[in-house]
Amino acid sequence: MFFQKKRPLMFRYQGIALALCLLFLESTPAMAGGYLRVCADPDNLPFSNQKQQGFENQIAKLLAKDMKATLSYTWLKQRQNFFRQTLGAYRCDVVIGVPSRFDRVLTTQPYYRSSYVIVTRRNENLNITSYDDAALQNLKIGIHSIGNDGANSPPAVILGRHGLAKNIVGFSMWGDSSVKDPQGLIISAVAEGKIDAAIVWGPIGGFFAKKYAMNLTVRPAPADPEMTIMPFEYDISMGVRKDEAEFAERLEKSIERNRKRIEKILSTYHIPVIKPDSNSSITQPSLGSAESSRNTR
Repeated sequence: MFFQKKRPLMFRYQGIALALCLLFLESTPAMAGGYLRVCADPDNLPFSNQKQQGFENQIAKLLAKDMKATLSYTWLKQRQNFFRQTLGAYRCDVVIGVPSRFDRVLTTQPYYRSSYVIVTRRNENLNITSYDDAALQNLKIGIHSIGNDGANSPPAVILGRHGLAKNIVGFSMWGDSSVKDPQGLIISAVAEGKIDAAIVWGPIGGFFAKKYAMNLTVRPAPADPEMTIMPFEYDISMGVRKDEAEFAERLEKSIERNRKRIEKILSTYHIPVIKPDSNSSITQPSLGSAESSRNTR
């Protein structure tokens, strides 16, 4: 029978000291060492990807330069446990895009507001303003399936409420690793006639529809006036750990200094933006005509 020898007391103290040191490093306040550490999805255009081609990547780069910080990333698919495994684990310090007042994080003041949009083929001349529109009864309507956590998106809930569940064609938000830009497959399906319409979050609709600028229209998706708890418009902020109020304030000041540049980035990516001084009008992506296509950045 073998017995393990006790480690000398000095080595045991060194082990404790090392553990405490690692714990301290893991819980270091944001911006320590001059780094802006961003938590992001590696394959989620138009928001972010590992090549830093998304609009959130461009905004992060802008803020890092303004704050005189070195930009770094922790990459993780934005699914269940994303916040626990990133911000919660102190692997990174800020998520560039979260719904304002999202309860898992401390959010900054919003830096843009967008809406769900409905994407249709131009030659169909569809202008859906209500889910009771008879035209919807015969349409195949694409929506994104978010995941297996039991949470349905607002379009799924509203369509079901209006008896249109049978019309829904689900598309994976994430796809598998062999699929390039899976978030855009739903828009391609509209352009190719596989479905008649897609109701998607505005940034996805605006960004992926630009490829089909002459053939598709992007309009605000109507909300259900009787379902006020299920809005179709959302303010978007940056999210940090709840005890990082000072860091959130620094981010807000940088956002304000760079607001015009951020607006330009959003426009470049064809993000439909609702102006703060309007409750109903939405700025359309530049997709409407040959003239507007020429004017896109």
